[in-house]
Amino acid sequence: MEFEDVVADEVALRALYPAVSELAEIKSMAALDAHARAFIARSPFVCIGTQGAGGRADVSPRGDAPGFVEVLGDGLLAIPDRPGNNRLDSLANILANGAVGLLFMVPGFDETLRVNGRAKLVRDAALLERMAVNGRAPRLAVVVEVEEVFLHCAKAFRRSKLWDPEARQDRGEMPSLSKMILDQTRGAPEDEGEMAKIDAGLEEAYAKSMY
Repeated sequence: MEFEDVVADEVALRALYPAVSELAEIKSMAALDAHARAFIARSPFVCIGTQGAGGRADVSPRGDAPGFVEVLGDGLLAIPDRPGNNRLDSLANILANGAVGLLFMVPGFDETLRVNGRAKLVRDAALLERMAVNGRAPRLAVVVEVEEVFLHCAKAFRRSKLWDPEARQDRGEMPSLSKMILDQTRGAPEDEGEMAKIDAGLEEAYAKSMY
């Protein structure tokens, strides 16, 4: 699709918006202070943004009990890599390009915490053992050297009403994850009983492979 008016440089971009406020400009820190540490300790969910050597971008969710991301120091944190689908998109990107962006969320908080830095994949036995759950340690941890950290305002969450119970949507209005992926790939079975067995198998796999 062709568009008539495309913003192609930063000068043109900034001309469209008011000047940044002083507080927004100076809020960026180079290390994790007490407030950032407290936010991370409460957070059960973080999105990791990565980019491969060829520029292909990816954002991946990570979730666990609050505080699952371990703060190792004012400028260092570690994210356990729990079992997933084994595509390893984020991890492969980190090997090619260590730059990462993290977005921490806390249920009920409209504000978020953003952390940018450089990541590496670590298999330190002592670190991984501290991150074990139900006796199962992660295969590795994503260790991030913090370069920039700042709190992000509530506007996006208030517009979206993400935590508002009245804004919750009925999951049953869309097909199951298994059916959607099968529809998108090799085709889902037409028999509802067979599809129900596949869905039950996915739930069983969830129960067995969380850690």
